[in-house]
Amino acid sequence: MALQNKVAIVTGGSLGIGAGIVRRLARDGARVVLDYHTHRAAADAIAQEIEAHGGKVVVVQADVSCVSGVQCLVDETVKVFGRLDILVNNAGIEEPTPFADVTEASFDRQIAVDLKGPYFAAQAVARQMIAQGGGGCIINISSVHEDLPMVGNAVYCAAKGGLRMLTRTLAPELAQHNIRIVNVGPGAVATPINKATLDDPQKRAALLSEIPLHRLAQPEDVANAVAWLASDEASYVTGTTLFVDGGLMVNAGSL
Repeated sequence: MALQNKVAIVTGGSLGIGAGIVRRLARDGARVVLDYHTHRAAADAIAQEIEAHGGKVVVVQADVSCVSGVQCLVDETVKVFGRLDILVNNAGIEEPTPFADVTEASFDRQIAVDLKGPYFAAQAVARQMIAQGGGGCIINISSVHEDLPMVGNAVYCAAKGGLRMLTRTLAPELAQHNIRIVNVGPGAVATPINKATLDDPQKRAALLSEIPLHRLAQPEDVANAVAWLASDEASYVTGTTLFVDGGLMVNAGSL
């Protein structure tokens, strides 16, 4: 197994893309710390499922929008497993709102989870990786909207754009410690967050018309990319974004 004996943290691991990543990393042999914020029952169910197949998952509640929460998550991981090799910054929120109507509270909430959280999680994890030696890998779950505008979702796009530059800026700084940092940029994924679009035949058809592969991604599609990037097979990949979007970015560029 490609990640045998590796220790990974997945933030926001109880639902959607995060749940798919937890399952895949565990299947590849990693010992996984599943961070959740609200959905404890879903997190426990995933852990039980994985452990029934011989995997190892520890469930930890942490608010990644707070530096203290991030540090407690890292501390607990090291306490249980003794080291840390992989961080997947998956936790994220979006609150689509016309630009003129965005409140300060909504702005702060989205930036705290989508940009501040990954920043300080990467910082805490990098410190641990440097202290223990041997390098590691930090993977940020970004979005096609780190580069592709989305009208009515300016805060989310700004956060993901910031995440893009964070990754590009940290890559040369962390390389001296053999720590790689990369983004995965999903396009449209079939998760509960997109339920309103998926349940509307017209909206679904319009979305599919923009995707050359003419289907939505499943969480497993994103998880497959994460598993590869976390493995030694991607040891020469850092400071960039791998888009998992069915060709959406290419198609958008031709419009």
